[in-house]
Amino acid sequence: MATYTFNLPDIGEGIAEAEIVAWHVKVGDRVEEDGRIADMMTDKATVEMESPVSGVIRKVAGAEGDVIAIGSMLVEIETEGEAVDAPAQEEAAPSPEVIEAETPKAPPAEAAAPAPAPGAAPVVPKAASGDGPLASQGTEPGEKVLASPVVRRRARDLGIDLAKLRPAEGNRIRHADLDAYLNYGGTRAGPGRAADEEIRVIGMRKRIAQNMAESKRHIPHFTYVEEIDVTKMEEMRTEMNESRGSRPKLTALPILIAAICKTLREYPMLNARYDDEANVVTRFGAVHLGIATQTDAGLMVPVLRGAESLSVWDMASEIARLAEAARSGKAKSEELSGSTLTLTSLGPLGGIATTPVINRPEVAIIGPNKIVERPMVVDGAVVIRKMMNLSISCDHRVVDGYDAASFVQALKRRIETPIYIFAD
Repeated sequence: MATYTFNLPDIGEGIAEAEIVAWHVKVGDRVEEDGRIADMMTDKATVEMESPVSGVIRKVAGAEGDVIAIGSMLVEIETEGEAVDAPAQEEAAPSPEVIEAETPKAPPAEAAAPAPAPGAAPVVPKAASGDGPLASQGTEPGEKVLASPVVRRRARDLGIDLAKLRPAEGNRIRHADLDAYLNYGGTRAGPGRAADEEIRVIGMRKRIAQNMAESKRHIPHFTYVEEIDVTKMEEMRTEMNESRGSRPKLTALPILIAAICKTLREYPMLNARYDDEANVVTRFGAVHLGIATQTDAGLMVPVLRGAESLSVWDMASEIARLAEAARSGKAKSEELSGSTLTLTSLGPLGGIATTPVINRPEVAIIGPNKIVERPMVVDGAVVIRKMMNLSISCDHRVVDGYDAASFVQALKRRIETPIYIFAD
């Protein structure tokens, strides 16, 4: 027997450390060459680590949520035969506290769970009849349950068998399905009460928490809200969809983005970034619009680059592509960075108004709310109109309240008379 030490390799230019967001092995497990070991998150992306050798895991570098330095030990693997030298690392940093095996003996080969083959296609569960995510109508025997690593880990911690759940939407088990199981028929701490649980904040959730705290700590926010009559815009969108041919179906979002891009020409200070250490504001000619997207891992912001030069049809296609890449975890680091202004929408969840938090170092964020039909007074008569409230939060160090209000009023005029969105 010999021991192979696998040090965390250099996984990106300028990366000095990475966070352990998911272990795919534990001490005592057997891992095959090229089998999955762990998912490591950097500032730019999540990278899957694979084992360079076959053997039994004897040590792992800490728990999920721990941060370890490039070059430090990730795992120690007991291999058969003579010792294998690990690849040389420059100035390897000391590793954090490790977790060691209690006994030196490896478990029987038949008891060890082999790591799933990289890239293996998951089996989609068959649809079940009835409502709700409860056990009797869960996944059929032999089928693989679709769920993110975070959802799987939470289910494991709660003692919930994912095979007993049926997703309420789509074919993936989500946190909402776990909540429904606990609240409406799963394990409970008492009558009508779900069990208490402690959830360690790691990975994407941890990054979101840090970024939001930094934004609120450094930026003096103010929010301005206005209601907009989108009746004519919606009529125009309906007509465009009726004649779209093979082009993607338009939602209100691409048309709204087109109106924002046109209005930013008159108010370039909102399409900017503020370096508060250098006291420099950079105003951008191109609009690289961040679109806040909810995923199983948390809120991600893929970037619609050069939005001002795209047609609404091209925007619709690119927005759908970016959203799918973010939700499936396939978005590239360059697709999640470099935004100059962010748009966040709760879509059908609506709400009367929002006070969105600025995506630092940007200076503004726009939050459209749900479109609803309301009685409005037009030319002295009460009529039904489609109305949408729109919120904007700004960095008061860079944007004055008057400028934010003027921008929103100019945007409102374009949306309410949508021909001005497309006319120069």
